[in-house]
Amino acid sequence: MSTQRDYYQQLRRLIDERLATVIERDEPVSMYEPARYVLQGGGKRIRPVLVMLACEAVGGDPIQAIEAGVAVEILHNFTLVHDDIMDNADTRRNRDTVHKKWDSNVAILVGDELMGIAYKTLLNTKTDRLHELISVFTDGVIEVCEGQSYDKEFEALPSVTEEQYLMMISKKTGWLVAISAHIGAIIGSADARCTQALLSYGRHIGRAFQVQDDLLDSVAEAETFGKPVGADILEGKKTYLLVKALQCAEGEDLELLRAVASHNAKREGLATQVRALYARLGILEIAKKKIAEDTAAAIASLNALPDGNGREMLVWLADMLLDRTN
Repeated sequence: MSTQRDYYQQLRRLIDERLATVIERDEPVSMYEPARYVLQGGGKRIRPVLVMLACEAVGGDPIQAIEAGVAVEILHNFTLVHDDIMDNADTRRNRDTVHKKWDSNVAILVGDELMGIAYKTLLNTKTDRLHELISVFTDGVIEVCEGQSYDKEFEALPSVTEEQYLMMISKKTGWLVAISAHIGAIIGSADARCTQALLSYGRHIGRAFQVQDDLLDSVAEAETFGKPVGADILEGKKTYLLVKALQCAEGEDLELLRAVASHNAKREGLATQVRALYARLGILEIAKKKIAEDTAAAIASLNALPDGNGREMLVWLADMLLDRTN
């Protein structure tokens, strides 16, 4: 286990080292200073490491996937910068968000610049399948934006179905994880069977990751979570927990949850009250079961891949994400 964690950290350091040099200009300072601030914000680097591991799992050289992995990480950070504006979020990874530290105009421009840098970095990838790589990456951009749009639409609705919720997170969160695996497969010259296996793995991991995020909003410690716990409840976000709770609740409990979903609940003490309600209704256990099911399905998808360190690392990664606390 420690050896696998060490290898993950080794790949993560390679990603961080490249991120530190990917912005080549200093002026205008008003754009590049906050752009560097974003990329220096840390994070687990799950998506770029997944690009490298997927490449290795199909027999490729993970070092050849660094540029593409960094491109995916920059794309991910672009989405966070713009999401924080839309969510009026003040903190991200225990630091001020860009629009809070500077302003919304700066944050919008920085997000746009990060998108351009992401494509420029992707184009450094050495592969004879560059057109396919760009196509998959671009589809990812479109899907993530669609997912965010659905997320905002759903906030205005009194309720959404579980099917609607799963569709939304498959785009907003799951697709970026899925294309990470897909991009790694392309760089590693995977055949169709292995590519589909990695796509399945990525989609299941992406869904488990988002449901885990929803769960952590109710159970995590603020110091380790990196953003205010209970924020999803206060914003009336249609999380997996709220969707399932609306299906299970009755009487006053149901009235309270409907008020949360419709943004009509009194905010004082609301997060604590709803978190306790989730626990009493068994919603936390339902969410944990869903996460475990998707994680198991992701690992099962890897049966199509050849034995080796890459495949073993992907299994380890799935288990690691299952147990994360932030």
